Amino acid sequence: MAAAAASVALVFTLAACAGGGDEPTSTPTASGEASASITTQTACDGDEGVTLVVDATALEGGEPQEQCLLTEEAVVAGEAFTIAGVETEGTEEYGDQVVCRVEGLPAEDEAIAAEDGSDYFETCQAMPAAFAYWSVWVRTAGGEWGYAQEGLSTLQVEPGDAVGLLFTLHGEPAAPTS
Repeated sequence: MAAAAASVALVFTLAACAGGGDEPTSTPTASGEASASITTQTACDGDEGVTLVVDATALEGGEPQEQCLLTEEAVVAGEAFTIAGVETEGTEEYGDQVVCRVEGLPAEDEAIAAEDGSDYFETCQAMPAAFAYWSVWVRTAGGEWGYAQEGLSTLQVEPGDAVGLLFTLHGEPAAPTS
């Protein structure tokens, strides 16, 4: 129970501190010890923490965005993104076990060209369309990217691991590239 309370306190405290900038921020846990900090726009080095990747290039071009959550302990993937200031939205039917939007993308009023040429609008009611969706990926320390077998609210990642949110449109990209 104390560990759960400390985790919740850590999430809220770090989320409040997780602005932009490249300077690491350190936040005390309920026990008063600093346990995590965030370095933006860079992947973690080795097992110093958990690398967070957001790849919306299929929607808006550019490059995948990476952050490092410096931690010596396992963390729930959803909490890691919250701490890093990355906003995710689930679906009405499946909650946060299915990612519908990341940082507001795709917007509800954003037309996405369907395979038949019609316009598709993501409403986040149920499962996203099979041709336009966010997926959750995990890369264990020293390993390859693999499709996550659970959602953000239950997926545990360890220092040295990476967790990615990838938007796939018409099958591209098929897997994370970073």
